[in-house]
Amino acid sequence: MTTTLQVLRTPESRFANLPDYPFQPHHVTVAGGRLRMHYLDERPEHPSGDTVLLLHGNPSWSYLYRHVIPPLVEAGHRCVAVDLIGFGKSDKLADRHAYTYDRHLSWLREAVLDRLDLREVTMVCHDWGGALGLPLLAAHPERFRRVVAANTGLSTGDEDLGPGWPMMAAWLQSSQRTLPFLPSAIVQAMTVTELGPEVLAAYDAPYPDESYVTGVRQFPLLIPISPQDPYTPALRAAWDVLETLELPFLCAFSDQDHVTRGDHTALSGRIPGARGLSHPTITGAGHFLQEDAGAALAAAVDQFIRSTSPATRPS
Repeated sequence: MTTTLQVLRTPESRFANLPDYPFQPHHVTVAGGRLRMHYLDERPEHPSGDTVLLLHGNPSWSYLYRHVIPPLVEAGHRCVAVDLIGFGKSDKLADRHAYTYDRHLSWLREAVLDRLDLREVTMVCHDWGGALGLPLLAAHPERFRRVVAANTGLSTGDEDLGPGWPMMAAWLQSSQRTLPFLPSAIVQAMTVTELGPEVLAAYDAPYPDESYVTGVRQFPLLIPISPQDPYTPALRAAWDVLETLELPFLCAFSDQDHVTRGDHTALSGRIPGARGLSHPTITGAGHFLQEDAGAALAAAVDQFIRSTSPATRPS
């Protein structure tokens, strides 16, 4: 990145009085101190569990996990939820082309591994949170203890898009042409629950005007859709590692996600740590299952942590 990179920071006043989001903000800097990344760090009064890293996707932010964090903290787990660069309370870039797959991955790695020094992590990844979190896992498996994947995947561009292509094409078109581009409209369209106006406003809060949504618009264009994609070799290399990992890997997909249609076999069928596990289906939930069934997802994560902790794991 050049020194002339234009960085945008959403005014804090945009986040005043967000419903069900009482969490204290925290920040680290990445990219040589040029970018500020926001994260939540909620800790139980009497820790008895693990560190849970919660990764959001597009076009959401850590607000998505507001109903997942409290029950996990109540269960004794520390919860760290980051806002990816370009999202939530983290800095945004005016030049959309400054957002690349490898930069997103580098910013995330620097934040959670270098700055926060998270270890023995339980990663919960959703949507693009998996597309970034899974390569991070492949590069640093020693820092993770287990994974819960929720309505996510890791495409290399080698896959046959099949019946999913029309939806992908429609999303690519709408993400580039819709004006104004309201993240809240995407979240509402992909949930079962009717969201209130104050919740919809919270999803739009990070973006005062069109100049702030460049990261949201650019993400769909970074999804590899052919073997000629420039990121395909690196993602194939990530899969080479993921296909050898034995760490516990749970898929908690929802029954009404029209992206995955509840099918997690692209992950559970390839990652050794997923074999033999009973992968729960979160019922009555769309793609953004944290909105529709946050408590159910939290319960699945907590149960998975307890069932795979050393004290409870079969000898």
